[in-house]
Amino acid sequence: MTPAAPVGGRPGVCLLNLGCRVNRVELDLMASELEAAGAVLVDEVEADAIVVNTCAVTGEAEAKTRKAVRRAAGMPKAPAVVATGCVASLFSAELSELAPNVVVEANKSLVAGRVLDLLGLAAGSVTDEGGLVAAPTPTGRTRPGVKIQDGCDNRCTYCIVWKARGRGRSLAPEEVLSGICAAQARGAHEVVLTGINLGSYRWERDGAPDLRLPGLLDLIMEKTDVERVRLSSIEPPDVTPELCDAMARAGERVAPFLHVCLQSGSDRTLRRMARVYRTDLFRRAVEEARSLVPRLALGTDLIVGFPGETDADFDDSLAFCEEMRFAKMHVFRYSRRPGTPAADFPDQVDPHVMAARGARMRDLASRMRREEAASLVGTDDLVVVQYPGRGVSGGLFDVRVPEEVPLDTLLPVRLSEVLPDGTLIGVPR
Repeated sequence: MTPAAPVGGRPGVCLLNLGCRVNRVELDLMASELEAAGAVLVDEVEADAIVVNTCAVTGEAEAKTRKAVRRAAGMPKAPAVVATGCVASLFSAELSELAPNVVVEANKSLVAGRVLDLLGLAAGSVTDEGGLVAAPTPTGRTRPGVKIQDGCDNRCTYCIVWKARGRGRSLAPEEVLSGICAAQARGAHEVVLTGINLGSYRWERDGAPDLRLPGLLDLIMEKTDVERVRLSSIEPPDVTPELCDAMARAGERVAPFLHVCLQSGSDRTLRRMARVYRTDLFRRAVEEARSLVPRLALGTDLIVGFPGETDADFDDSLAFCEEMRFAKMHVFRYSRRPGTPAADFPDQVDPHVMAARGARMRDLASRMRREEAASLVGTDDLVVVQYPGRGVSGGLFDVRVPEEVPLDTLLPVRLSEVLPDGTLIGVPR
């Protein structure tokens, strides 16, 4: 959506996000604080201050971060640029040297305060004159995220995020419930539970068993009237019978979708990645989930061209993905990430080979998405309307709906047809 122009002399702030859904959720929290203090959200050209929420997941992502910071610093109004996020945690000095108007704040909870100081505003000084848009998040998203967990205790050989984010830690259940209620108060019909390692959620309670993700889902169903909850990315070992039971008990109030991070369908590659599972575990988890959650749609992330990946390894990965019938795949070519063990592994894969493998995997992903969408024709679903005439289903499929349906509606539909690109046609019920 198009950001607003500064209102009544109020300073303008631009929020730029690079990276994951957790980053986006954190940026929404900053936006709320900034709006309450009297700032208005604008685009880069109009901004008095720009926040760049950085990503270090790959070497390419870090390069994009540096480019975004330099670009922000060179905007016409010479804005104050506050860099935060994973690159800020790992390479603070390097970012601060990119331009004299760049400030680095690795602690995201302090970013809004730093921006307000730079703009000469006090926290919470203004609560009227709306900012960017009237939507469930200040930045215009209709399916807001609620962060329930941060950090990761795994040590995958390609990943540096655990260094930037620290050890796994979870949000108190009372804070999770509060976040969901706040999203509902802004008009949200669906909330997305997010975390760096979502399935590791664990809250210790005196005199009671630890609360894990299945119990948290039960608590959300009991204590709130949120219409639909969606789980973001989860690791295969955390797709347990207990979690699937909790999803099944909730019925339509939990989206029938799991994004289970595979990364490779080759056990040989998974071993070199230091992933904490093999394909047999992944297969069993998926079978359990599909047996308990009707019409479950399955998403995943996949890396092609990991160091040492042979043609046979790739063929194994391709075949396993086809077996799993993924409805949505994010396919990435391996990007050498300095500071990780994999960056120094022998047998780095030629970029042209990676590109060819990526193309084959994306072709498979497109075909499977069409097939999974076609299997839903004739069934009923709930669609969150995000744009005029378009929304997403419980299984995260794109669905066309009548353009007159208001945005942010949770619309009951009958899925009547699938288009060649996998988009479904939804007829209001």
